Amino acid sequence: MRITISGKNLDITEGLRSAVEEKLSRLEKYFTPDTIVNVTLSVTKKRHQKMEVTIPIKGHIIRAEQESDDMYVTIDLVEEVIEAQLKKYRQKLVSQQQGAGSFKQEFVDAESAEEEEVKIIRSKKFGMKPMFPEDACVQMELLGHTFFVFRNAETDEVNVVYKRKDGNYGLIEAEN
Repeated sequence: MRITISGKNLDITEGLRSAVEEKLSRLEKYFTPDTIVNVTLSVTKKRHQKMEVTIPIKGHIIRAEQESDDMYVTIDLVEEVIEAQLKKYRQKLVSQQQGAGSFKQEFVDAESAEEEEVKIIRSKKFGMKPMFPEDACVQMELLGHTFFVFRNAETDEVNVVYKRKDGNYGLIEAEN
């Protein structure tokens, strides 16, 4: 794995760099040597230590983001989250054969008793009247949800607004 570490509002010390590399090197058992791992370490406005890891593999992106009061704790948390994601979605990632080239053969072939198949247990249909993203945010809050799917009145495309961890809102638009 090739790990790229960058800092936002934070100088990357040799201690931090080695802690990140040591912790993420535990993931080498899953990935081929040419897999790229992008790491961003930052300090938030609330002085929390934040770490974001993005691993692009063919057809998918494996991503984890954690924050705590201690960067070394955050590094531990992120590694655990990524490992759990890989174990949980191994069969789906491999069966689609989209990302299998980024994974080591041992990981692909391994059986896991704890694997769960993704099951959709509920389906819902609803009418989508066109609305502006700001109105969709209000509707989302009124419903008490953390996301809301709507038809954008400006673009006539299906979009999603969501509530971010920092209390602000995000908008997801399809790329054409």
